[in-house]
Formats: sequence, structure tokens, C-alpha cells
Amino acid sequence: MAMDRRSFLGTSLAVTAFGLGPAGRARAADDTIRIGHITDMSGIYRDVEGPTSVACTRQAIEEFTAANPGIRVELVVADHQNKPDVGLTIIRKWFDEDGIDVITNVGNSAIALGSRGILQERDKVSIVTSAGSSDLTGKSCSPNLLHWSWDSWCLAHSTATALVKTGGTKWFFVTADYAFGNAAQADATRFVEASGGKVAGAVKYPYGSTADFSSFLLQAQASGANVVAFCNSGTELITCLKQAQEFGLDAGGKVRLAATVGYITDVIAMGLPVAHGLSLTETFYWDLNDRTRAFMKRIAPKLPAGVFPNMSQAGDYSGITHYLKAVKALGVARAKASGRDTIAAMKQMPTDDDCFGPGRVREDGRKIHPAYLFSVKAPAESKAPGDIYKLVSTIPAEEAFRPVAEGGCPFVKT
Repeated sequence: MAMDRRSFLGTSLAVTAFGLGPAGRARAADDTIRIGHITDMSGIYRDVEGPTSVACTRQAIEEFTAANPGIRVELVVADHQNKPDVGLTIIRKWFDEDGIDVITNVGNSAIALGSRGILQERDKVSIVTSAGSSDLTGKSCSPNLLHWSWDSWCLAHSTATALVKTGGTKWFFVTADYAFGNAAQADATRFVEASGGKVAGAVKYPYGSTADFSSFLLQAQASGANVVAFCNSGTELITCLKQAQEFGLDAGGKVRLAATVGYITDVIAMGLPVAHGLSLTETFYWDLNDRTRAFMKRIAPKLPAGVFPNMSQAGDYSGITHYLKAVKALGVARAKASGRDTIAAMKQMPTDDDCFGPGRVREDGRKIHPAYLFSVKAPAESKAPGDIYKLVSTIPAEEAFRPVAEGGCPFVKT
């Protein structure tokens, strides 16, 4: 569902999208914490990131500043347009000229990975909630970066292992050929094979290059696979599932469709008649328990009717909430002076919020909390807007993410 971008940029919490201007630069060393929310506001991931993720970041800021009126916080929003060069230019300018202390969302794996050197050189903080590559806490980890919400290992592990155990033993992948898609396919392949399944085939397409997936779906159909897994997201995933239904790819339930990353926002966009039966893992669902429902009640006034945050968007609330707790504990001056010190404090403090419940931030920067395998309800099973998922299984927090010893993070001693 569309949302007017100006509704986010016209409040006291939001300043210009690409910088603070001369006055802001003059204040870069003052006592204000500045949060840069960089996301897709206009492209194919607008609905799974975009305005709703900004609303969740704003919610965290409003709750914190209401309880701590002595700490000033400003929010800056920018659209990276899913272009790494654009995203990295914005981030560099934010740090060098505009006094930004922390960036959040960063909804593109290439941008998140590419910003690593900038973060370390400027000693700033990145809380990645939408980019999925598990390399962010593996070989490309950084003491200046935290990976919140989910990653490709988590989702692939949950979805692949559970489906193989219940008979989905022969897989075919349709993969967007970019950092996240490739990581998702590699992780899922490993878990399928480790669980006793096999990969019948795969096809890769240039990310953002097509809206016609018919040739790929025909290859999947011809492969004899009984699970077709989509390593893409947003409008591309929605289009794939709509076309899969048109082709009768599920063969009357004999072939299961799985999203290696899928969101409630995707499901609502495509509708239950298309999505029912889809298997996917999320780490947040608004109707999971009393605390998630309480968060939904608070955020709902900031959202159009029928919009429900997904795990990435909830991660912006959760990550900024925890960051601001660390700012309070350290003091604003020290938090602004050193991103590494701030992240070290975040790792020492247990996490707890209404979206993810109790958890922790691991030494490699991975945020730890449970994951949930869901099946999408049939239209007749849904009793109200947002009543989307059936919970199939819960993966405990310490099992939901890759063991730190297997990640290869160079600054972690194992």
C-alpha cells in the first residue's frame, strides 16, 4: 500500500533527506544524536522496507525521547534507490558533512557490505535490518556493524530443514543474482543436502531485470522438484508466485512453494488466494503474542489501514531502541565520539523489546532471538486483516542463527 513520503519528512523528527545543510554541519559536534535511516523509498522493496520502516524507527525515537527528554534525537531519511553507488555516497556524506552518528535499515546487501570500510574509518554505527547476507557477521563482520532482525542463514536453516523433514526432498531455486540472492541459495542448498535432500536445479536472473519469470518457472516444473524456492523478495517474489499459480506449478499441492526470504508485506500484497500454503520464516509477527500485539497497537496510528510491519521493519524499532539505551548508559558525548564503544555497550546489555522479546547481541554483531516457520493461511482461515500466518515451528534463539564459530568473523576468537 502506498504511503506519502512527505508524511515522514514533514515532522519535527525528520530533516532533509540528503543532509542537514550548513546549519546542521555546524552542529555536527553538538549534543544531538542523529540517526540516518537509509532505505528503499521508491523501488521494488519500497513496501518491505521504505515508509513503514521509517515509521518504526520514529516510534523508537518518540518512545525514548518521551522517557528521556534531556537527550535530543534527530532522524534523517534517504532513498538509496537500490543503487550501491548512490547508497554509499549518501552514507559517506552523512558521516563526513552531516553529523550522522548511526545508520539503520540499509536495505541492500551490497550497500551494507560496501559501507564497512566507511564505518570503520569514521568510527560510526550501522544497524542493518533489511539486508540479508550472512557475510555481515561472517567474513565481512565489523566492530562497527550489527545485524538485526534476520539473515540468509537463519531463514534458510529454518525453512529448508523443516521442509526436507516433512517430505520436501528435491529442490529447485529461482534466484536473483546479487549478494543476498546468492547467499540465500548457498545457505539453503547446504541445509537441504545436510538434511538428506538434493537440489534438482537452479536458475539465476539479473536482479531487477525482468517481470516475466515464465521461462524460469517452466524449468522448475520440468525438473521434477517437489519444492520450488524463491531467493528474491519484494515485487519480484510477488510476481513469481502469481505466475507460478498461473502455471499451476504447485500441481495441486504436490509441489511446495517456499520463500527463502518472505514477509507479511509480500503476502498481503499478493493476497491469500495466491500465497496460501507458502512456507516462509520470519522472526517477528504482529499477532504472535501479547507484546507484539501491544507494539502493533502503538505503531498502527502511523500506518495506513491494512499495513502490518514485517520483521525487517520491526527490527528498525528494536535496533534503535537498544542503541538509544546504550547512548543513555554511555552518555551522549561518548556515544557520538566512538561507534565502537557504543556497539560494545550494546553487546554487553541484554536486549528486550515488544517486537522480539528478550535476546542479546553476540560478539560477532549478530542479534540473537527466536525464529518462526510459518505457513500462509487459506482465505477461509483468515478472520481479520493481518490474520495471515499459521505457526508451524519455533526455532530457539541459540539455534536460529549460525554458530559464531562457523561464521569466520576475523575479530572474534573461537
